[in-house]
Amino acid sequence: MRGFGKLSSQVLLSAMALSKHKVFEGELNLNIIGVRAANTRANTFNDLICVLYQQNGEWQLKQFKATTDAGLYWRKHPMNIDGTAVLVPGQHRGLWKLGYHQGKYRALVQNKPVIVLRDNDKNAELETDEAQAELQLGYFGINCHRASAHIESKQVDKWSAGCQVFANPDDFDEFINLCEQSAERYGNTFSYTLLEQNQLKESKENAE
Repeated sequence: MRGFGKLSSQVLLSAMALSKHKVFEGELNLNIIGVRAANTRANTFNDLICVLYQQNGEWQLKQFKATTDAGLYWRKHPMNIDGTAVLVPGQHRGLWKLGYHQGKYRALVQNKPVIVLRDNDKNAELETDEAQAELQLGYFGINCHRASAHIESKQVDKWSAGCQVFANPDDFDEFINLCEQSAERYGNTFSYTLLEQNQLKESKENAE
């Protein structure tokens, strides 16, 4: 499958409905939605993190270049003896809260246990088959943060060992600003829904 192009609010809402995931409604009540690209060999920011929310009763969509996968370095040199962490697709309710990534800068940090798949074959291909791999539930530092503070990053490399990572620091600043506004209304917890690229294709086909 090719890249994503510009998504619409309706495509994401349809994908969420087909997957039976909760859609949060209300002024600035954020739906943070990652979309993992079909190409899981890439060491690039070829995934998306989208923010879907209502403002004055209208759906708004922000679409950001990101990675939902660990970079090539950590695939070949796992940080954990059991293998590199791969966040499993699905809706992770209350996963994050505003905090500081590695104590350094404002980001979303893991707030509750989450299920990850362990990829321990130490090759370039990201393991995503939940039936074949070990699953673990716990606190693994699965945060949402940025890559470089200064420029848009092209290669993931060491920027992600399982975190959800923005390529562009300006995009990330915009995202965190939205999170801070939302937290003032709804409290400092954020759910995260991770979809796969084929789920968007299915939602588009259903809409046609």
